[in-house]
Amino acid sequence: MTSTPPHPEFILLLENVSKSFEGFKAISNLTFYMDAGELRVVIGPNGAGKSTMLDLITGRIRPDAGKIEFGKDTDLTTLSEPAINRLGIGRKFQTPAVYIDHTVFENIRLSLEGSRGLWNALFSRLTAQRRDRIYEILKTVSLDAKSGVKAGALSHGQKQWLEIGMLLAQNPRLLLVDEPAAGMTDEETHKTGELLLSLEGRHSILVIEHDMTFVRQIARKVTVLHQGSVLCEGSVDEVQNDERVREVYLGRKKKDKH
Repeated sequence: MTSTPPHPEFILLLENVSKSFEGFKAISNLTFYMDAGELRVVIGPNGAGKSTMLDLITGRIRPDAGKIEFGKDTDLTTLSEPAINRLGIGRKFQTPAVYIDHTVFENIRLSLEGSRGLWNALFSRLTAQRRDRIYEILKTVSLDAKSGVKAGALSHGQKQWLEIGMLLAQNPRLLLVDEPAAGMTDEETHKTGELLLSLEGRHSILVIEHDMTFVRQIARKVTVLHQGSVLCEGSVDEVQNDERVREVYLGRKKKDKH
């Protein structure tokens, strides 16, 4: 099965993409489309190819075959990882990567679009416009009250929100978010869902996730990967009630009742 055909305003297109590692086919003839402004959730069992898919989009690895486009006519397979990032594709990994010895405010300042180098970012004159932008981001990720706190002192969930804020500071068109709810408390997980929903429409967001309670909170449309391909797509209810999905997650077919 392939992803639903793209809307004319699509932001991401993968067609017939394949990638193997030493004979193992991590991605197999994958076709996936995502519309601009959409919040899409991708799920699948371990080994389904979810992280490899993000690696291919961001240029960490190259496909063996197939097409990957960002917007119309921007071929990502020919670009380096930094060049793809500069196009407006930001990725958040499962483990938060923040500057633990710098304050929350400084972390966002270091990440602002157009910042060049640590010294320049921290010690050059901060304009009122850029200061306002930092506080706008901190408010968005619910860390405005923690602006002067060192990032290392934040809770796990707060570090995750800070890293999302650091991505927002780069003004990305597409956010790739890998398992944001991992390791969070229930309250933090719910707040993370609210944060991502608040960003929907302003940014295109692709979320990889396992926590189905979290998926149900945020998902408009879910794509299920299995063995490197799209198994099915639809609403959370449609996906959860699909016999193929149940078979993949349970490892067996549902037995007939006798």
